[in-house]
Amino acid sequence: MQKFTSDTEGIQLLAKDYQSLKNEIHKVIVGQDKVIQFVLLSIFSDSHSLLIGVPGLAKTLLVKTVADTLDLDFKRIQFTPDLMPSDIIGAEVINENRQFQFNKGPLFANIVLADEINRTPPKTQSALLEAMQERQITTAGHQYNLDLPFFVLATQNPIEQEGTYPLPEAQLDRFMFSIQLDYPSYEEEVAVVKNTTTDQKIVTKKVITKADIIAYQHLIRRMPIADNVLEYAVKLTSSTRPNTSNTPKIIQDFVAWGAGPRASQALVLGAKTHAAINGKYSPDIEDVQNVALPILQHRVIRNFRAEAENISIEKIIKDLL
Repeated sequence: MQKFTSDTEGIQLLAKDYQSLKNEIHKVIVGQDKVIQFVLLSIFSDSHSLLIGVPGLAKTLLVKTVADTLDLDFKRIQFTPDLMPSDIIGAEVINENRQFQFNKGPLFANIVLADEINRTPPKTQSALLEAMQERQITTAGHQYNLDLPFFVLATQNPIEQEGTYPLPEAQLDRFMFSIQLDYPSYEEEVAVVKNTTTDQKIVTKKVITKADIIAYQHLIRRMPIADNVLEYAVKLTSSTRPNTSNTPKIIQDFVAWGAGPRASQALVLGAKTHAAINGKYSPDIEDVQNVALPILQHRVIRNFRAEAENISIEKIIKDLL
C-alpha cells in the first residue's frame, strides 16, 4: 500500500527510509558505504547488481543483511559447475495422483543471491538471464511469472579463474551496476574483527515492505528530468563507442567496444534514484556522474593496446567524466 499522498512527500519518505536502511545495514557491515549505496540504488531502480571482490570482503553477508532489512522473500543459490537450469528454476514432477506438478525452484523469490555466478555453465546462466530480463521463467513449454519485486544480486571472485565460466556480455549488460569491493581500511578491519569474534549476535530490523519498494520504484520512474541532463547521459554513453563522430582520443586508442543504449537507460534511471535518496526532486548532471562508473565499467571493453599498457576501464571512464 502506497504510504505517501504526493510525489514530493514520497521523495522525502524515500530519502528517510534510505538512511534508515543504511543505518540498519551498518550494524552488520563495517564501511563499504559506496557498495551499500549502489546495492540500494539498484533495488529502488528495479534492477540487478553484480558484486565483484576477492574472498572475505563480506559480499554474501552484505546481500543477506540487505534482505534482512527488507520485508522480502530471500533465497541463496550457490553456483557450481554441476548446477543445472532445473536446479534454479524448478522442474515438473509426478505427484501422488500421477499428474505432472511444477515444483518451484529458488528463483521464485524477491531477492536472489547468485553466489559465485561465474562458476556455473552457460546453460544455467541462460536460464537466469531470462528471469533477470523478463521476470519470468520457461520450462516444459510453460511460462511462469516471478513475484515482484525481483532482484538478482550476484557475487563474483575476480582472481580465481580455474573452473569458472566468464559471463557473456549480454548477461553482464542486464546488471545495472558492476560494484567493485575493496579491502577495508585498517580501522575498519579492526572493527570487523571486534564485531565478529564474540558470541554476540547482531539483529537488524525490517525497515520497508514489498509494497513500499514497488511504490518507490514507480515514484522514481515518474520523476521529471531536464532535457540537458538526459542528453548528457546519452552523450556520455555514446562517447564510449570507438569509430564514431566526436569520439574522445582515449576511447579511440584504448576501447574495442563501447556501451549500448541500455547503459543510457541505466544512467538516467540511476541518476533519478541517486537524486531521490538525497531528497532532490529532479536529477542533475552530478547525479549522472555519481552513478556512471559502476554502470559503464562492465559495458566498455578494452582493446589489446589498453591491456598491454595496463590502462584500466576505471581510468578510461574517469577521464571521460
